[in-house]
Amino acid sequence: MIKSELVQRIAEHNPHLYQRDVENIVNAILEEIVAALARGDRVELRGFGAFSVKHRPARAGRNPRTGAHVPVDQKSVPFFKTGKEMRERLNRDNPDPGAAD
Repeated sequence: MIKSELVQRIAEHNPHLYQRDVENIVNAILEEIVAALARGDRVELRGFGAFSVKHRPARAGRNPRTGAHVPVDQKSVPFFKTGKEMRERLNRDNPDPGAAD
């Protein structure tokens, strides 16, 4: 699902809201999550999951084409950990495909 599909679904479930208002709400939520992560904060949405920032230290990498060693700068990457309720729902709705019938 892409953002425009999310906006459309929310607008369909809430006919009293204009689609442009739903789009503004979705954009505001996503922008606030990004801003919080940029400040180094953690964002937790109960039942859904938690967004945080992981810091990766500088390291020596390798160019796969030439094999030459190259320095890789330190960086911060976003990290998402699913909430317990979401994990349980996903596992309940999608039984193990490797299980015998």
